[in-house]
Amino acid sequence: MDFKTDPSAVTINLLLIVHPEEAVSKQKGQKERPTDSDRSTGLEDDGNGNNRSQPPQGRDLNGCQVSKEPCKQTQALTSYSNEGTQMTVEIHPKDTTPQLFKKLSFGKGPRRLPRLRGQDNKGFQRTEAPRPPGKKDLHAYPWDKSSLKSMPVDLQQFEKLDAYALKVNVKNSVEELVKALLKQTRTDLEKVRAIWMWICHHIEYDVVGYHNKSQLSSKPIDVLQMGKSICEGYAGLFEHMCSIAGIQCMKLSGHSKGNGYKMGQTFTGDSDHTWNAVYLDGRWHLLDSTWGSGAVDDSFTTFTFRYNEFYFLTHPALFINNHFPDNSNWQLLKPALTLKDFENNMLHNSNFYTLGLLTAHPETAVIQTVNGKASVSVDCRSATLFTFKLKGTDEHGLMTLKKHGMKLDLYPQKTGSHKLQIFAKPSKASDVYSCVLEYVVECKSVDKAMRFPKDLHQPVGPSWFTERQGFLRPSHSDPIIHTNDGRCSVTFTLGKDISVLASLHCDSSSLTEDMGRRHIMQIHRGNQIELKIHLPHAGNFVLKIYARKKSDPGNYDYIFNYLITCLNTEVKWPAFPQSYSKWVEDYEILEPLSGLLPANRNVQFKLKMHGIAKVLVQAENAYPLTQSRGYWEGTCNTSGCREVFVMVHENANHSFYSHVLKYEVESQ
Repeated sequence: MDFKTDPSAVTINLLLIVHPEEAVSKQKGQKERPTDSDRSTGLEDDGNGNNRSQPPQGRDLNGCQVSKEPCKQTQALTSYSNEGTQMTVEIHPKDTTPQLFKKLSFGKGPRRLPRLRGQDNKGFQRTEAPRPPGKKDLHAYPWDKSSLKSMPVDLQQFEKLDAYALKVNVKNSVEELVKALLKQTRTDLEKVRAIWMWICHHIEYDVVGYHNKSQLSSKPIDVLQMGKSICEGYAGLFEHMCSIAGIQCMKLSGHSKGNGYKMGQTFTGDSDHTWNAVYLDGRWHLLDSTWGSGAVDDSFTTFTFRYNEFYFLTHPALFINNHFPDNSNWQLLKPALTLKDFENNMLHNSNFYTLGLLTAHPETAVIQTVNGKASVSVDCRSATLFTFKLKGTDEHGLMTLKKHGMKLDLYPQKTGSHKLQIFAKPSKASDVYSCVLEYVVECKSVDKAMRFPKDLHQPVGPSWFTERQGFLRPSHSDPIIHTNDGRCSVTFTLGKDISVLASLHCDSSSLTEDMGRRHIMQIHRGNQIELKIHLPHAGNFVLKIYARKKSDPGNYDYIFNYLITCLNTEVKWPAFPQSYSKWVEDYEILEPLSGLLPANRNVQFKLKMHGIAKVLVQAENAYPLTQSRGYWEGTCNTSGCREVFVMVHENANHSFYSHVLKYEVESQ
């Protein structure tokens, strides 16, 4: 093209080099939703959208004002086409050798200006534009149970760095904050860790801003200086700080199962949460600083810092439980899940995995009962304590502990939808139970026969826990004992120095606490104990077992219980005879076992007692028993009396007898 000569024109000889490059698609806007504080998994919220602003005209790639003075150094001018093609134009002084920029790979679509590798005017290393995830970034789904993290992380090695990061107090500049944090870091992982820890412990969730987003700013500098934001601000600040630190980072948007989430719900419309991906050791990793920071209360008016390590570099196969990105590539999974899969899958919150739990069955959020019954099981790495609530109560189920998990059989006593919550805690900790699972149980029919006594305590039956308390080798390993004639017995091998107390309970008011104990007889043979039970009538009963150390004069501690069932309506066993303090635990009654003797009858007695000089049965008259082969035997006539006592002379030199047993006599 010809130009007219202008006397005032200055001739400039320039070498132009043009590079066509693809632009990365820009993430679309979004909203967010805060997490439920009951789950204690952190926060999610409704954001201002995920749009990124382009630098205004007259500013450089970093948004800084371009100087009007002649520049002696190479400059790169960048333009974009609607098709997503990026053109970079380099301007070099005459007679200089051009330095080619490193070629960057971008996806199609508009994209914010990338940061190019090099030093900025503050001395920070700028990052290359993030590359999209590829095959080497993908993890197998489902989870292989190997690690909660997507890369090897030794938290003990972070202790000093974490403590340092928490003490950094810079609020005037994001650059100055990053500079301070990076003083104690050497690797990219340590840089990311320092940034993560600082944000999780210094940025609180803006519960007011969540409800009034028109007054909310998610710009990194505003988030820093305000010290609060919603998920868009958390993720934006994290991305900006990583960029300053020379770490490739992406801000991701998608759907989440957080506050307001209802089991089995479908997800439509705009995304509701924002989190991040960072590039470390040649691979992309996921994290969520919003959920790592703390929790809000049920009324969503108060935020509490409650650090959650789980959401730092979370394994993608676990992250997908409650994070579904708009772009399925950012699941970092092979195969990727569909939105339908995400909707149907069981929600496992962070407590589930941090407590060492592995899997839960069924894997769907909604369970249908079959003939009035539904079952749930959980597998875990080590011994864990569990309990549950079905519509706020634990009355309608049987939970049994296993060495590596638990099993729960549910019998809802009303049709319809029931909320099921399962709680767990470490076996050796005194911590409170944490909710680890939630289901919806749909009940179409009720099994009235499986209505349990109110005194039944969960879990039911013997387990690894009862073994730790000294109850070994139980004769009945199942939680339910069935009896047709109303009689049954349970045996254990006891640990050393253990004293046992047992009682029988049912919903009938006729069985008092004292009578509940008298329907159980303890028989000790060495380190073996037998609990002989005679039921007063048909129905469902709870056998509760307590224990304490013999050397400890304190109260008995509850250990566990069984459910005993009897359908025979003709069953009507009387209580065992009442025993007194002089009745030693290794004494044994062979006959009569019934505490109610027939009137006007001769009754045979056979008792096993040791260290006794004389034994006397006191009715209307006194009847001495004779000793033969370790047993005291004899006959007593019940005529003319209402009660019969067994008395012993512990020493031949003593002039008095001690009561050890008491029998009632039927009315004439």
